[in-house]
Amino acid sequence: MLAVLDPRRLLNGIYVGRLLVASANFAWAVLFALFANPVNTVIAATAFVAAMALTAISYIRTEINRRHAGPGFLYAQIVHDLLLVTVVVHLTGGGDSQFAALYILVNATAALLLPIGSSLLIALLGSVLYAGDAFLVSGGDLSIALLLQLVVFVLVVVGTSYIAGQLQEAGQGREQLEAELASAQLRAADILANIRAAIITVDDLGRLLYANPASSQLLRIPFESLGGQPVLPQLRAASPAVAAAVEATIAGQHSSARSEGSLVHDGRGIPIGITTTAVAGDLRPVGGATTVIVQDISDEKRLEALRLRAQRLEAVAELSASLAHEIKNPLASIRSSVEQLSRRAAATSDERTLGELITRESDRLSRLLSEFLDFARVQAERRDHLDLRDVVRSAVALAGTHPDRGASVRISAELPDAPASLAGDEDLLHRAFFNLVLNACQAVGEAGQVSIALRAVPERGRPAGLPFTGASFAIEVRDDGPGIPPDIQDRLFEPFATTKPGGSGLGLAVVHRAIEAHRGVILVDSDASGTRFTVYLPTEDDSSGEPV
Repeated sequence: MLAVLDPRRLLNGIYVGRLLVASANFAWAVLFALFANPVNTVIAATAFVAAMALTAISYIRTEINRRHAGPGFLYAQIVHDLLLVTVVVHLTGGGDSQFAALYILVNATAALLLPIGSSLLIALLGSVLYAGDAFLVSGGDLSIALLLQLVVFVLVVVGTSYIAGQLQEAGQGREQLEAELASAQLRAADILANIRAAIITVDDLGRLLYANPASSQLLRIPFESLGGQPVLPQLRAASPAVAAAVEATIAGQHSSARSEGSLVHDGRGIPIGITTTAVAGDLRPVGGATTVIVQDISDEKRLEALRLRAQRLEAVAELSASLAHEIKNPLASIRSSVEQLSRRAAATSDERTLGELITRESDRLSRLLSEFLDFARVQAERRDHLDLRDVVRSAVALAGTHPDRGASVRISAELPDAPASLAGDEDLLHRAFFNLVLNACQAVGEAGQVSIALRAVPERGRPAGLPFTGASFAIEVRDDGPGIPPDIQDRLFEPFATTKPGGSGLGLAVVHRAIEAHRGVILVDSDASGTRFTVYLPTEDDSSGEPV
């Protein structure tokens, strides 16, 4: 019933009905009135031509040019049809014509297309035309039947207008619901198109029903060309864990499940989270479906490892401080005593040699204990307003003059034009960046490339799980050295983990604690083509975390 109120569909019905009435009227005139009353034939022919012309023009406007049917256009259609019906009624007997009911049809159409006031005016015009024609044909005699017919016209118009009003209200409600549904669909499509997780829906036969753009990027499968086709083999090739989870849900083993798996991109394993959900059959016209959400959780895994590492480092730092204090004072006494014994006049040459050895090793142990104390005491002693560009620039300049830098090592720095405001301890940050740049220079050997880049990172562009909210700064230190051995990468920031001969393994541990003291995070990526350290620090206006 609501479809009747579609103006375009209703107009098409008017076009067809008009042509049928005009054609039938013209055919009648040709067959029965051509010789008996030539004037009527001319009237019928004129009405037929007018109907054909108006219908052709109207169809081109509404169906070919797809223009809106405004009030003036609708009035023209209705008035023309009233005139056409008047011609038909006039030619077939005036007030006694059995085709007078066509007025009711035209008035009802007007009530559906026009407001109630306008439809009443159309009914009045139809009544005047019908009564005037009947008056002329009957020679001035208006019968009771004619008056009753006019009353019926008006009642039909009023009743039809009321019903049309109710239908229009229902139609407006439907249009509003359709608009809200379309808006919700657009919002959902926009969300699904921009979400970073892969979202894939397959039917019970494993045929693809939907896949968002992130699916093709994450799983490396061209889902956009696989609509309606089985995709379980492609899923199994990309990640057996994803395919197994989908197959288990299709088989009815569970309606919803979460698991973890992995993908392999360019020879590197990527941990993923997998969530599968069965779509009930009553939500689809035919059969059921399964939706799987695949998310790259490498950032979460890495940050979880960072948190565990930070806890271990904190425990080691406390133990280091305690041991260093307990050992350093007795060691100083031992060194002093041995030095005095070796300088005695009665000391032999062997005793002096042993004394020098003990003194030298004591000094080495003392330096190591001092490094332990430095590691344990790392904390932001002060909080000044800094421009991070100056801190990075100073650390790069110092590393560039260090004797451990190879003669042919090239160092480049990329710094933004805008200030990088940060609240923190300048000495501690300088020490951390200096160590990172110097380590990179040492990693490339006598010749290589070391690059440092500082950039601002908006909140949406940073890795998930950082211990602060809002925008941040990212400082990247890259080198093209041989990379870090895999057995060292997992414990790189732990004390004594080092790749340098004679190194204490405390440098990167100190860097980690310095960055952590500023509520930051340091990440490392390394392969045979080089190593990249990335430090994330909250901007100066971030106030979501605990004070340093």
